[in-house]
Amino acid sequence: MTLVERYNASLLRVALLYVPSRAVAEEVVQETWLAVLQGIGRFEERSSLKTWIFRILTNRAKTRAERERRTIPFSALSNPGVVPEAALEPERFRAPDDARWPGHWASPPAAWSTPEARLESRETRERLRAAIEKLPPGQRAVLSLRDVEGWSSEEVCNALGLTETNQRVLLHRARSRVRKALESYLAQEDA
Repeated sequence: MTLVERYNASLLRVALLYVPSRAVAEEVVQETWLAVLQGIGRFEERSSLKTWIFRILTNRAKTRAERERRTIPFSALSNPGVVPEAALEPERFRAPDDARWPGHWASPPAAWSTPEARLESRETRERLRAAIEKLPPGQRAVLSLRDVEGWSSEEVCNALGLTETNQRVLLHRARSRVRKALESYLAQEDA
């Protein structure tokens, strides 16, 4: 019961990163707890118990998400998937042949006046949540575990089965996209 009390809410949040609805996420969490109970005797302590539990969850959530993706509504057929865009537009950087600052910011991120006040507003938090939800699943999972749940990079790599390099790339891209969304929102507020 202690483990359920400690990790159930986090397991549900992580499952929601992969599956389309809360109901499906709750089923995945239940399946995870059953797998933990059935497999606890085989736990070899090669990682922490927390990492082992979350690894079971992510494996089950990925499998379930794949199964759920096979069933798509007809409305989704009108807008097939798009090629993922770059985290930031290339125009925001100086050209590689720039004599003084090749590859540096040509148009740096705008400074936010009174960021504490803005981040405390409900609307800004909602925009932040929406920006995170729009991220591709891998980026959303890494960003949520690192920046929302406060996990270390090692825990994220172990739980999601990522290399350290891949985890860093996903985190950078996710943070860049969220920053871009917040920049656009805050620029509209200043106008």
